[in-house]
Parts: sequence; C-alpha cells; structure tokens
Amino acid sequence: MRIVWPPSPGELTGADLEAIYAYPAALDRSWVQVNFVASADGAVEVDTTSAGLSHAADREVFLLGRDLCDVVLVGAGTARAEGYRGVRASAKRLERRRRLGLADVPPIAVVTRTADLDPHSPLFTDTIVAPIVVTTTGADTAHLAGVEVLRAGDGDVDLALALDLLAGRGLRRVDCEGGPRLFAGLIAADLVDQLCLTVAPLLVAGGAGRIAAGPALAAPRALALASVLVEDGFTLLRYRRGGG
Repeated sequence: MRIVWPPSPGELTGADLEAIYAYPAALDRSWVQVNFVASADGAVEVDTTSAGLSHAADREVFLLGRDLCDVVLVGAGTARAEGYRGVRASAKRLERRRRLGLADVPPIAVVTRTADLDPHSPLFTDTIVAPIVVTTTGADTAHLAGVEVLRAGDGDVDLALALDLLAGRGLRRVDCEGGPRLFAGLIAADLVDQLCLTVAPLLVAGGAGRIAAGPALAAPRALALASVLVEDGFTLLRYRRGGG
C-alpha cells in the first residue's frame, strides 16, 4: 500500500498507517470515524454484504479502525446482515491496543430503535466483551438480560445523546461501521468527524444502495480531504470534518 496524498516515498508500514488513522489526542468529547467501502459506481454491497467489494488493504484499515477505537458503533440491520460477532484481538493487535493504553478489546455498540435483537446470535454468544445495546426509552429489552442497555431518545435513537452516554463511560473514540441509515443519522445530526471510504475498482449496477440513506440535508456538510492511499486499484480516501 502506498500513499498518494500527502506525498510520501515508499511503501507504508504499520506504524505509518497507525499515525495516519490515529484519533486526536486528549479527547474531551466523542469523536466519530465512519468506515465504508463502495464500488466505483456507488454500490455498498454485492449479494447483500460488503465482502464482495473488499480487498486486503481495505480490511487492514478496517481492522486498524477497530484497533484504535474505544467502541465499535453499528446499526442493527448491518449487524444482522454481516453476521457480526465480538471483536477479536490477535497478539499483534493486542500489543497495539495495550501500547496505546486502550482496553484489550473494544465493545460493539448496536444501535436499534426497537431492540429487536437475537440474544442467541454470535453478536452476544461469540464475544469476549458483551455488546452494548443503544435503543429508545420504550424498547422492550427483557430478552437481553445481562446486556448493558443505553436508552437515548423516545420514538427514535437520539444519536447525540447516545454518543454522550458512551463518552460518559470513557468510550470517546467511536468507530462506526455502518449501515447507511445510521450514517445518514450521524450526518443529519452533524456528528461525523472523519469518513474513511474505500472505492473498489468494480462496477456493480443493480439496486444496491449508497453509503448514506436518509432524508436530504438542507445543505451539504463540508469535508476536507486528509489522505489518499492506493493498492491494486483500490483507493482509500480519508476525509475529515470541513476545515481539517
């Protein structure tokens, strides 16, 4: 993998990537990074999952996002479609997290308006740390005994409040892995600090959706291009909140 912008000679090392994708130091609030992969024509899935769009470089950055965060944020629909389970840490990844002063494994926080989750799914049964369920005040969570439940909002999840509740637990470095509706909600609430978007050199066509799916904004949110990496035709773009 090499970096195209800002200019830098040679292949990137793991330390280089860690520096490029590092979260800001001394955070006093939630800082949200969003990760997506899409085809050149904008599709976010092949046969209902993102796996058909991915590449080794994309997976490396995806896992790095997990290594550097305090919590992985994901929508319930994506967790079901992608067969989510708890985060695992290899010896190398464990060394990185401990060196950075992070917990050995980040929890997965699942955003769901209704708490319609299967407690027997791998998300709950194949994990080192229990997931956090982020839901509404009226959601029935009796079937999720023993799981930490954060209630944020009434009719729908109040994402700003949800992030505040996570930050109150020391979970400020947020790595959001989708899906499109959750991303759209974060955009609408102006909560996105960084977007990591891998563009795959593929044309998919069909009815696949886009990376954000929700109501149109009154005005677009500005982003600043922070880095461009390439490998085997895959382009890894990193954008930050407008202004850098």
